[in-house]
Amino acid sequence: MRAIEITSFGPPDVLKLVERPDPFPAPGEILIDVAAAGVNRPDVIQRLGKYPPPPGASDIPGLEVSGVVAALGAEVTGWAIGDPICALVAGGGYAERAAVPHEQCLPLPKGLTAIQAAGIPETFFTVWTNVFQRGRLQAGETILIHGGTSGIGTTAIQLAKAFGAVVIGTAGSDDKCAAMRKLGADHAFNYKTQDWVAEGKRVTEGRGVNLILDIVGGDYIARNLDLLAIEGRLVQIAFLKQARAEIDFSVLMRKRCTITGSTLRPRTPAEKGAIARELYEQVWPLLESGAVAPVIHKVFPFADAAAAHRLMEESTHIGKLVLDVRS
Repeated sequence: MRAIEITSFGPPDVLKLVERPDPFPAPGEILIDVAAAGVNRPDVIQRLGKYPPPPGASDIPGLEVSGVVAALGAEVTGWAIGDPICALVAGGGYAERAAVPHEQCLPLPKGLTAIQAAGIPETFFTVWTNVFQRGRLQAGETILIHGGTSGIGTTAIQLAKAFGAVVIGTAGSDDKCAAMRKLGADHAFNYKTQDWVAEGKRVTEGRGVNLILDIVGGDYIARNLDLLAIEGRLVQIAFLKQARAEIDFSVLMRKRCTITGSTLRPRTPAEKGAIARELYEQVWPLLESGAVAPVIHKVFPFADAAAAHRLMEESTHIGKLVLDVRS
């Protein structure tokens, strides 16, 4: 099979199209003929040598795929060869075939293309577990989403609105703020020209926000605590700045706040399967009705993975970048 390999750690040009042996499905796995693969910031971090795959995972980058079922490992039921499918993978997505634990697979949402579906698993799994499972977002609450035009952000805005929340987003340009409002954000702040803490307090009449989904870290952490409401929750899922911060814990105590976070890639198939089941029950109907949809910014030919990574690093995109593996 063709695959995109990280030939050495470094800039995007280290990504090369190579031939690799076809994988075979182990017991409990589904072999997928991959049609498209999502491109995510963790892929960039892996390419730089700062995010190694978990033990046993493929060294090939790529955390989400769509395609059709090619073969079934022993003990896999409920699927047939040729079924349209999308899946979360711990690695190996940039390839023409991928063997995936069946727990991490979901049927292609009706009405969506393989290109669209390739932009679903990584972001929807991440948003669901962090915003709704760990963050416990409820209808009527206010959520602040940093990086609101990223793949995670565009997904979080839509899902939070679909479940009845008031949504605030931050991004680095007025155009991106307009895109967030188009997706359903009630308020959108340009962090380069506006004080998002002051603005957040203004639009909540001083109450603060109930939940913050943060991908930035660093000095944002203390500022997030300042903006949280009583009993507010901060969910940390990435660090575009840094993982270390100085905070005043008396703020956390006075507000009875919770700081939590998670990583998805190292979790077990059983844990990922529990997220998948809730997505299928709660979110797949929204995808199939068109109430929410993956936002696809650009599709790249398979061999142009380096170009996709360069665009990811420029951070000018809105939504998801996808590789067309069939091209």
